[in-house]
Amino acid sequence: MSGQPARSSDAPLPRLLVLDDGAAHEVFEVVASSSAVIQVRSALLFEVGEELAVRIEQGGNISEVTMRVRAHVGPPEARLTELEITEPRGG
Repeated sequence: MSGQPARSSDAPLPRLLVLDDGAAHEVFEVVASSSAVIQVRSALLFEVGEELAVRIEQGGNISEVTMRVRAHVGPPEARLTELEITEPRGG
């Protein structure tokens, strides 16, 4: 992938689940994905710089990673959160 967000016709978008104390929570709607950044919508506002344990499910593959909140972009009524992978998580 090029670093540009994938259009829905290019590849299926991943499903992200936040891992917290052994439970997985679906709090994100993934709207765009690239090799470097995943853009999501969420009712929860995470702080820029906050790190989250996340399970990524895509195309039958599952991985657990640590993601960092990189930025909040867009107008307030359509705010997106940008997440970037900082490291894989040990299983």
